Amino acid sequence: MFKSVAAAVALTAFSAGQAEASTTALRWSADPRDGIGAFKSIQCDSKTFATATDPDKGTVWQVTQPAKQERCEAVGPDVSATDSYYLGWSSKFSIGDAESRYFFQVKSSPSSGTANHPVVIGVINGELQLHSWTAEHKDVLLWRAKAVKNVWNDYALRITSGRTDGTVQFWFNGVRQRLLTGSDTYTGTTYDGTRTYLKWGIYHPAPGVATSSITTIKMGATLADVTTP
Repeated sequence: MFKSVAAAVALTAFSAGQAEASTTALRWSADPRDGIGAFKSIQCDSKTFATATDPDKGTVWQVTQPAKQERCEAVGPDVSATDSYYLGWSSKFSIGDAESRYFFQVKSSPSSGTANHPVVIGVINGELQLHSWTAEHKDVLLWRAKAVKNVWNDYALRITSGRTDGTVQFWFNGVRQRLLTGSDTYTGTTYDGTRTYLKWGIYHPAPGVATSSITTIKMGATLADVTTP
């Protein structure tokens, strides 16, 4: 998924001045070659969260959100209020209109009276963007880049849970990113409500069709766990 050199550089940048924990077995993964059993559920009225063969990546998750359908997402693992974890995957998208879509969500329940989705990645206002939503449901833009459809990009996150003191660190295409808040670590809401869990796919109703291709999704204890092919 990541080139080994880029992953090594990113890992070194993260762990400067501190010891990185040794690589252990993955905490969770969703490999498209193994089918949808890794997910708790598929939220997709059209049954279009499937698999396909990509010329660059091999077997991938192939997600299609038909026009006017609210979502086509897979529900991954729950996280706890004291959790700390890394996530990694690669994806590409194609959107048939000018509306925004979320491709990844840290999701909280209930939706009302909480941050709802404390951390999201998507195409928003024509850009790839990373956002956090506070416990008061206020939007914080953390990162942005040019959005180019049908191009593979690599994503990795380190998230620690907290209603007001959670943290987010972000790697894009193997490089740790400096966030728009001025730091490479954001402190804010990453957990809320009575349950917080992870989702991948496409969310937000819109008039056009949208697709997303996703490689194996990994959750682990270190950056290397989730970025090593």
